Amino acid sequence: MKEGFRQCMAWLHTWSGLVVGWVLFFVFVTGSAGYFNTEITRWMQPELPLHQAMPQNNGRLAMMAMDRLEEAAPNAEFWSITLPHHSQASRHWEDFSISWETTPLAGHEHGIRGREVLDPSSGSSTKVIDPRDTGGGTSLYVMHYALHYIDAQLAFKLVGICTMLMLMSLITGIITHKKIFKDFFTFRPGKGQRSWLDAHNVIGVMALPFFLMITYSGLVFFGLTYMPAGVAAIYGTDDKAIERYVDDLFGDHSHEAISRPTASVPDMIAKAEAAWGKDQIRSVFIQHDGGEAPRVDIGRAYGGQVRIFDAETMRFHAHTGEALPLDPPDSLTMKTNETFRALHEGRFAESWLRWLYFVAGLLGCGMIGTGLVLWTVKRRKQHDAANIPFGHRLVEALNASTIAGLPAGVAVYFWANRLLPIDMADRANWEMNFLFLIWGEAFIYAFFRDIRKAWVELLGFAAVAFTLLPVLNALTTDKHLGASLPAGDWVLAGFDLTMLALGLAFAYMTIKVNRIWLKKAAQTSKANDNSLLGETA
Repeated sequence: MKEGFRQCMAWLHTWSGLVVGWVLFFVFVTGSAGYFNTEITRWMQPELPLHQAMPQNNGRLAMMAMDRLEEAAPNAEFWSITLPHHSQASRHWEDFSISWETTPLAGHEHGIRGREVLDPSSGSSTKVIDPRDTGGGTSLYVMHYALHYIDAQLAFKLVGICTMLMLMSLITGIITHKKIFKDFFTFRPGKGQRSWLDAHNVIGVMALPFFLMITYSGLVFFGLTYMPAGVAAIYGTDDKAIERYVDDLFGDHSHEAISRPTASVPDMIAKAEAAWGKDQIRSVFIQHDGGEAPRVDIGRAYGGQVRIFDAETMRFHAHTGEALPLDPPDSLTMKTNETFRALHEGRFAESWLRWLYFVAGLLGCGMIGTGLVLWTVKRRKQHDAANIPFGHRLVEALNASTIAGLPAGVAVYFWANRLLPIDMADRANWEMNFLFLIWGEAFIYAFFRDIRKAWVELLGFAAVAFTLLPVLNALTTDKHLGASLPAGDWVLAGFDLTMLALGLAFAYMTIKVNRIWLKKAAQTSKANDNSLLGETA
């Protein structure tokens, strides 16, 4: 190597970050929104009523649910009863409901699944409110690993490549900055390129453990997609290969038709409540695996552990009521894999920790954004203002349109939810189309507009779009701040207040950037005037 090791790492850090920086910014924006995907979906379906928790008797609810299951699904493969509770996994209140799967017909591998929401007072099936068609927060969350408009498998691989390059960029960044912890306490505002580098360093160190965890765990999430050779070598490459692999991993059971337990299910629930607490009962699951005793599983509400779906279970014989042993625990390999996946998704996190995840995600956006801008600021001085190369101009336009235009597109996504006709065909897809239309138009605008003006105007547009969202919500629905705050519905109120906060943040950035550009324009004008006076003299 002609250059030293650290210089080589600096080169690798710069280019591995730049090449995929805009995709990574998109991944961090949509992934950060995913930590509140349920709350976002709730806001985007204003037809749903405000939730009010009611006192309940779980034993009585289970009996009513089994009465209904005997009518709706006799001799099914399983019965599942969801009791009203707050689910940490889905991050919202789960209603009283039942589900089942019928025994498969001849020639079919699986039966027909059904689900009903029940009235807690009567046990009868209730009419589920049909809210507007929307992608909600789930579409934003899915896009951070499946992108949009392209084949899912291709998207997984593209995001995997970008994630690998980000991990490489993080490691090379640590190697490059030999005074990394000193840099964490150093920020010099108003110094141009130096300020951008300081901001990049401070943000990068501030949430470095989170960045390392989120990138590595993201690669673990799709390990089989990125490294399929192990499974292919043993199970083959045909369509059934993964199914055989999963059967061996988790076990394949035949199921017999079930009947209503003769043992007292309320007594089983009472034993679980005595151990966990009354508000901790999640579900009642009834199944009969071939060659085993028919069982009733009482499930505990998700929460309290990193591997959130490993919630405690009490198992009983369906007809004698005696306690039964649970399935053997997962292997250490499975536990490690699932732990990394759980850390990535953050489903186990309480509200305060989810906000910390969200803020760390925004810091990731800041780290990527400052790195991208630093590249252009550092190289713009090398070119005459009237003769900027195409490649540099392209990067500047991509930076402005992605860092300012993409968040504006997300805001317009929410605007479309409120303004598109309720009965519009393909409505959910059109909500998402508006996001990408704004992002694409922001790129065209930034490319042909003076880049300084484009930055100010796009940031200002994002500020207005976010700030006025609560106003739009108040004009189009009855679930505005005036109703949600008195009712104590912090899901709906929290969304509106967060939009206001984001709007104010973008307004601050607009004012700050505009002042910097005006100052530089004044300095340039003064320098030109002095030069002119010198020539005259």
